Amino acid sequence: MYHRGLTLHWTWFLAGGAVLYLMVNVLFALLYLLQPGSIAGARPGAFGDAFFFSVQTIATIGYGQMFPATLYANILVTMETMSGLIFIALTTGIVFARISRPTARVMFSDTIVIAPFQGVPTLQVRIANERRSQILEADVHVILLRYEESPEGIRLRRFFDLKLARSHTPVFALSFTILHTIDETSPLWGATADSLKAEEAEILLTVTGLEETTSQNVHARTSYRPAEIQWQYRF
Repeated sequence: MYHRGLTLHWTWFLAGGAVLYLMVNVLFALLYLLQPGSIAGARPGAFGDAFFFSVQTIATIGYGQMFPATLYANILVTMETMSGLIFIALTTGIVFARISRPTARVMFSDTIVIAPFQGVPTLQVRIANERRSQILEADVHVILLRYEESPEGIRLRRFFDLKLARSHTPVFALSFTILHTIDETSPLWGATADSLKAEEAEILLTVTGLEETTSQNVHARTSYRPAEIQWQYRF
């Protein structure tokens, strides 16, 4: 639940927290009503009074107008107070983690281009830093995924690391063009738009680094299909 709370959209996170909070208070309100007269100052059988007494108890507000009058009610108050402390602690931790967690905010080019660069066919991708702060010690990895058939006739999904002209930059401040030379050692040697499409190829790109302000690791990724590769174009 903690990890789900970190990944939910803010709207769903707040709505889910509110629903859970109401459900817990409704549950305890019904438990208080099981014993008539358990809450001093409350109207007999009034669900609203029991509900708001539960709200005051779980949040340790205690206005003093209503208070537990029996041993049963005091046991419920003890249980609800413990539940409230745990609920508030978890909620506070999740909210703080969501707010303090940095995002990479790396912009990737819409397409990959393959064209001659310094006389050699080169795969090129451009990334940019959208943050006001810099990303330090940024590392970039580019991986080719494609289907191949084994000698036994088994169709396998294979992964190939593409060697980059430069995969590391100490300071990623503005933009960075990633270059992979397509020579005899490249998994893309001899590849064409049709061959990549037939192999259901995909190029995966990941960026990791250290966010300058918070000194926390950030990461971003994207992928490109054959239709998103432009041949004989340049940025």
